[in-house]
Amino acid sequence: MNRTSLYFIYKCTLLLSAGYICCCCENDSYDDTLIIKPNGRVALPAELSAGISTNFMSSSKAYDTEASWVTGANAIRFVSGDKLYDDSRVSGSAIGGGLGPVHAGHSCGSCHKNAGRTKPTLFTDGGSGNYGFSSMLVYITRKNGAFFQNYGRVLHDQAIYGVKPEGKLKATYAGTEYEFPDGEKYALITPSYEITEWYADSIRPADLNITVRIPLRHVGMGQIMALDLDELQQLAAQSNYPEYGISGKLNYIVERGVKQIGVSGNKAQHADLTVELGFSSDMGVTSDRYPEEIAEGQAQMMGFSQWGAQISTRDMEDVDLYMQSLGVPARRNVTDKTVLKGEANFYKAKCHLCHTVTLHTRKRGTQLLNGTQLPWLGGQTIHPYSDFLLHDMGKELDDSYVSGLAMGCEWRTTPLWGIGLQEKVNGHSHFLHDGRARNLTEAIMWHGGEGEVSRGIFKKMSKEDRNALITFLNSL
Repeated sequence: MNRTSLYFIYKCTLLLSAGYICCCCENDSYDDTLIIKPNGRVALPAELSAGISTNFMSSSKAYDTEASWVTGANAIRFVSGDKLYDDSRVSGSAIGGGLGPVHAGHSCGSCHKNAGRTKPTLFTDGGSGNYGFSSMLVYITRKNGAFFQNYGRVLHDQAIYGVKPEGKLKATYAGTEYEFPDGEKYALITPSYEITEWYADSIRPADLNITVRIPLRHVGMGQIMALDLDELQQLAAQSNYPEYGISGKLNYIVERGVKQIGVSGNKAQHADLTVELGFSSDMGVTSDRYPEEIAEGQAQMMGFSQWGAQISTRDMEDVDLYMQSLGVPARRNVTDKTVLKGEANFYKAKCHLCHTVTLHTRKRGTQLLNGTQLPWLGGQTIHPYSDFLLHDMGKELDDSYVSGLAMGCEWRTTPLWGIGLQEKVNGHSHFLHDGRARNLTEAIMWHGGEGEVSRGIFKKMSKEDRNALITFLNSL
């Protein structure tokens, strides 16, 4: 028996041990044509959001459950990564990664509850609030994009005992009521931000640019890391629809000293999952790559004793493995008449020109930050409902913050898979980068720029057709 035959048997054995009945094919990929659901039925192709990584959960743990191929040593490491992701950091501890001195959150899971989007205090406390944790990132720059000497790219609104936070965010909202042609009313709220309680310089609002980000859902991160970049480049070359005002582009960024295609983040400003950067900037945990405290050299750090590297590369890779091994929720109710009608309306409104339904992962899968390979992510047909390109979303969503090639008005198309379960997982339905959209209808009606035509088509639909489209989105 030759090596190819042995590898074929090895792959099938792995998939069978993961609870699948499916066929394997050549070229180092895994076939998802015969995946059996928990009810014993063969999954329909339309249900398989992420090939063999699709899960069939619709509970609060729908984002936070490992894919069925995670077995053996990887299952042990998944549990380890999950624990490191969820466990709160403790200030003053050099073991496991100590919190502080300034930070935005006390664990990955504090901002990404159940691997989703923790509801921020923007709407409950009007910003940072008075009680610590706020679940958001506040980016501050000069009007020309430069950083302020006593602050970094992110305003850290939390700090350990004895250290002063860099500042606090205050958010206010102005609401405007509109109506669809059939008379149904809706409202949009526009945020205004200001910083209070500066620890050092009290920066004049005229000199300051503020952009706020609420957490992203960590759905399909492994598939995003495994995207076929050649396919994305082809999409970028084809994404030119002048009749609809659409022209997408890739974001190219320099990461780890290498120019790469950005795929993750609101503006596709990262090529990887930034696990190390997250531990450093968001929680103040040092590592081999980021050995200095995030506020090193700032005035409020005087007298603070640095612990040195607090979390190992191996541990961070376990977090990387956890995030990339999460299952993606299957689509639900795919044969329902209203869902099918909404899907047709999705195409009528040209939403699919940016929210690309079907993409593929490269054959070999992914390599984690410390070299571990995840071949199970390779050779998959996936349905992220995103082209991962940058699109001009209009002046209303322009935050004046440049990320790589992304201008202030340009945003990466948000992947829609799992979006219909966000309220169940996280207890809220706030969308867009700063959560200003309080439901999916508002999110659509915020689409300007290259989304203007789609918004206009949606607006002119009957209430029944609009509701059907929203029902379809909730099936994803």
